[in-house]
Amino acid sequence: MQKLKSALMKIEQSGQIGLDALQDLSQDEKEIVNTLFNENLVSEALVFLEEMDTDLEWHEFMEKVNASKNQKIIFWRPLLKYAAIFVGIISVGYMVFRQHHITPPNPISETSIKLKIGEDNVKVIQEGSSQQIVSTSGEILGVQNGNRITYKVDSKIGQLVYNELEIPFGKIFEVELSDGTLVHLNSGTKIKYPVRFLKTGKREIFIKGEAYFKVAKDNEHPFVVHSDEVSVQVLGTEFNFSSYDEDDEIKTVLVEGSVRMTNVLRPEDHLVLVPGRKGTWNRISHDTHEEKVDVGLYTGWIKGELVFRNVSFSDMSKKLERSYNVIIENNNEPLSAKILNARFNVDIESIEDVMKSIGEVHAFKYTIKDRRITIN
Repeated sequence: MQKLKSALMKIEQSGQIGLDALQDLSQDEKEIVNTLFNENLVSEALVFLEEMDTDLEWHEFMEKVNASKNQKIIFWRPLLKYAAIFVGIISVGYMVFRQHHITPPNPISETSIKLKIGEDNVKVIQEGSSQQIVSTSGEILGVQNGNRITYKVDSKIGQLVYNELEIPFGKIFEVELSDGTLVHLNSGTKIKYPVRFLKTGKREIFIKGEAYFKVAKDNEHPFVVHSDEVSVQVLGTEFNFSSYDEDDEIKTVLVEGSVRMTNVLRPEDHLVLVPGRKGTWNRISHDTHEEKVDVGLYTGWIKGELVFRNVSFSDMSKKLERSYNVIIENNNEPLSAKILNARFNVDIESIEDVMKSIGEVHAFKYTIKDRRITIN
């Protein structure tokens, strides 16, 4: 118990898991430490351990934990159970250890950036903070510095292990993958990717939402983005990819290099794009087409810019909802079909500024209450 307390104290002081903190611990204790760190429960665990009088109490506690690990209940995750036990003991003042009566964790806010590590371990990413990203087995996978997570190139992971990152409405974030590929993630986006790409095969990731990719060049390992029935394959390039569920189209806009866009429903309808071209696949008709575009209209969001050219208010409102984390209820039918041109910056203009600007072009009345905008 003293070794565990010492390790937790080092972690509390440094804010990270160092190798020296884990070197004297058993495998079970290492698992406990990593879970507590990922769940931000280090301080609470130290309080709990201080309440234990003897090492005998600790050994009895660990015997109960190990016994419970042998019970074959599919949804039971031992690591999360440890953390729940610590929280429960602190809150009620005494030890209650029943497998089916553990207090459920507090729900994660829908406005939080969430990182899923393993099957059930969901970590909240605090914007602007710094921390290590640690696997459930204790392996340091990468680090978070501010609004970017960077994964290690030399991780010892020898098989495909995925993390999932979810960006809520109203926020953007960045992730640098283990191969050096940088991904800018727009509001309302989910991305699933290996914590380390293997030395054989393709570099494959999965996405829902919108992202701008700066793909590290690797001729032997093509980079593939998957979303529903569409795949985009590259070697090294920069492109924007959009596949929100509420949109009828999946779109790729190429900035540099070359990409190949395919779909599983009509494999023969593939596109090879050159810079300045947009490839589109329609979810309803399953048709694919290509056109020349101004790439700035599709990549400005990285700097907080929303650029609209000949766009209906109905389509514009979808982007406004995602970027400003609001709900727009439009009861004005003429406004829905109104074609507009506009440019806004979410870091400068509020949603009320946006509504006022649109109102100067097409007069309408609206109310804003909390995050809901009602247009009449």
